[in-house]
Amino acid sequence: MTLIHPMSAKKGRRKHIPQRTCVVCRRTFPKRELNRIIRTPVGDVVYDPTGKAAGRGAYLCNDLACWKKAITGNFLDRALKTKLTPAHRAALRAELERRKTLHGRTSDNG
Repeated sequence: MTLIHPMSAKKGRRKHIPQRTCVVCRRTFPKRELNRIIRTPVGDVVYDPTGKAAGRGAYLCNDLACWKKAITGNFLDRALKTKLTPAHRAALRAELERRKTLHGRTSDNG
């Protein structure tokens, strides 16, 4: 009689990778590849670089066009169930500008 060790049954299993959808283009990506924008419990809307901050989250892909549409349109308003203030939009626009700068550096080197 052969006994199968309980751990050997999991040997061939793949690790689960959580998937999320960009609120603008609606494409699905692994969660770690997306950028999380949250509405904090006190009502602020901020970029969450860790992806772990408390609050209601919405995800954006790395496409700069999606970031522009999210900032100017109502995509984040709907996803976060709030009304973005001009200050919220300005903070997200600053993050977009930072990303543009980084994108420009990497594309010049490659």
